[in-house]
Amino acid sequence: MKTIALRLSGISLLILLLTGCSKTDSGVSSTVLKDAIAGSTQNLNNAMTEITSNQAFDLLSVSSSGMTYKSGTVYTANIPLSLIKGVYNYKPLKTTASQTDPLIKFFTQSADPSKMVINMPLAKLKDPRNLRVYLKSDSTLTNNFSMTVSDYHNNYNSYADYDYVNVADISIDKVKAGSLNIKSLVSPTAGINYGSSFAFSNGYTAKYAYASGDTTVSSFAIVKANATLYEEKLLTVKTVKTDNERFGRENTYTLTIGDFKLVRNADHTSQVYLKNVLQPKAVVAMVDAAPTTEPSICHKREIQITFEDGTVTTISSLISKSITDITTLFTSLHDVYFAAYVADWIGYDIFYKR
Repeated sequence: MKTIALRLSGISLLILLLTGCSKTDSGVSSTVLKDAIAGSTQNLNNAMTEITSNQAFDLLSVSSSGMTYKSGTVYTANIPLSLIKGVYNYKPLKTTASQTDPLIKFFTQSADPSKMVINMPLAKLKDPRNLRVYLKSDSTLTNNFSMTVSDYHNNYNSYADYDYVNVADISIDKVKAGSLNIKSLVSPTAGINYGSSFAFSNGYTAKYAYASGDTTVSSFAIVKANATLYEEKLLTVKTVKTDNERFGRENTYTLTIGDFKLVRNADHTSQVYLKNVLQPKAVVAMVDAAPTTEPSICHKREIQITFEDGTVTTISSLISKSITDITTLFTSLHDVYFAAYVADWIGYDIFYKR
């Protein structure tokens, strides 16, 4: 499952977009720069506290652990919203069903003219291994989770060829918790264009995008209104035309946290910017704990900044209380499993008349 991101042409244009138009002067004092970075990272920490207080955040931590969804079997399906529209209400079923049995057996269906509405207990969705298992406690659960799908199609023909869209509103205890938007296009000729976002009801949005090619761009961001609280962008270049790896050689990496921006270039030189003004006296050291195809603060990358006065700080120390939760968002937006576990499974059950 993945989102359609715009393909960019030419490395020079990509690098320009990644780094932005930046001014250069002698920079600000170490104290001003340190205070600015500390302020931006504290704003991010505060934002993550608000994001994690939203019940929808727990949904994004649902993983594929122990599940059998989308095995290596090649199959073909063309599932539009018109085929699966309706209201589906979860109803406990006393059965010894296995993980491969149709999920739709656990739902009753009524008509809806334009949308797919799934109502079910939040507790069952948080632990999808028990979706098809009857527990004594199921009789006490209410259908307090609702997913209203307003745009959907799943044109699937193996991992290398599919077109997927899932746009839905999420409610918990009859209160809107957020909105999901997934768009993915994969083809043997055009490659991968993927994007997913989750807009929380308290105004924050987390989003991930990936566009493949000889130059590949991936990005992950947390924003509120027009303010970028956190963003990582990675531009990689394939070393040879026959390279089939998802990512090539790192060309440009950009980290933005509020007013602070760091750019590392292909030659491993780095620049620090404050409000797009170059701070030439700040020295950056970047270390990856282990080789990785998509380096990130969330995944094995550490950034150390030495200021003009000789003091040193690291990004991980400044956002230590938030890294785990940021990583959850970063990981979950690659594959939004909670959406797949209900909408896609029910869709496949209907399509194959199970």
